[in-house]
Amino acid sequence: MSASEAMPVPAARPVPSRLPGAGPWVTLGGVLALVVLASLAIGTVPVPPSALLGSLWEALGPGEASQRLDPMQRAVLLSLRLPRVVLGVMVGAVLATAGAALQALFRNPLVEPGLLGTSSGAALGAVLAIVLDVTLGTHMGALRMLTVPGAAFCGALGATLLAQRLGSGGGRTDTPRMLLAGVAVSSGAFAGMGLLTQAATDAQLRSITFWSLGSLGGASWETVGVAAVPLLLTLGLLLREARALNLMLLGEREAWHLGVDVERLKRRLILAAALGVGAAVAFTGMIGFVGLLVPALLRMALGPDHRRLLAASALSGASLLLAADLLSRTLAAPSELPVGALTSVLGVPAFIALLARKGAA
Repeated sequence: MSASEAMPVPAARPVPSRLPGAGPWVTLGGVLALVVLASLAIGTVPVPPSALLGSLWEALGPGEASQRLDPMQRAVLLSLRLPRVVLGVMVGAVLATAGAALQALFRNPLVEPGLLGTSSGAALGAVLAIVLDVTLGTHMGALRMLTVPGAAFCGALGATLLAQRLGSGGGRTDTPRMLLAGVAVSSGAFAGMGLLTQAATDAQLRSITFWSLGSLGGASWETVGVAAVPLLLTLGLLLREARALNLMLLGEREAWHLGVDVERLKRRLILAAALGVGAAVAFTGMIGFVGLLVPALLRMALGPDHRRLLAASALSGASLLLAADLLSRTLAAPSELPVGALTSVLGVPAFIALLARKGAA
């Protein structure tokens, strides 16, 4: 083993955090709690913070609700903002955690789930469902509301499986080759989207444009219930691989000698990321930079130990997406900005700064 390969620290001796003890968890948990409360309280219909927690407790409890809020505020809080916040927390956590896991798997801090074709495949599936809505929508009945998310989810899984297939050879997954395959699949998916938009109506084009830029505006308790299954399952699958990801920092051969089935680990992580990111894109559209910047910045602050990094990425990703969503619906109120466009606007300068720091190092 060369000296450069020996530098990453194995799971048994994690790199100490710059924030000692419980500091990171108190800080990240406190930031998430504040962002959640702000997202619930701030908007076109303001909800007084003094009545917010009491109203939530009454809504969840068996007792009768008191008149803490008027009917309009109560309806906005429980039917619009609360499901939006729950969906945002799950989606942000999954995007950031998937990004952290893939960065460790490919041993590259600039990798994100979109590079595997997952997001573009989901976009192609959604655009296809939107364009075919005129012919298929009247026959779907109650399932019509799930046609676009379902098509996006299938497109995400299909694109990721295709990239994995193209990136495999001789019974093993070649990670650089798979990244190149993901770029090719993404290019093909965007080309397909361009052709489909030529057949779309004006109303469909507006829907495609808004969906492709990402939004939490379609959140409801029905969508939260459907999305929670793949999103929470993905979080569980990724968090349990923290030790194996620590060993992968040593290199694939060294991790194999330490008992990690590298090929199975690659397949598990890639499919788990496709499951979670596909579900996220299916219900919120394309939201960029969360899976790239959050784990990359946290790795610089907390070190490479994935027992801390994955959980910290989940908390920070949830906070970042909720904060971006709060800005998207308040900056131009009563209009709403696409949250995916806002995360990209915020993410590009941070990404350039990250590249500059890497170049200087």
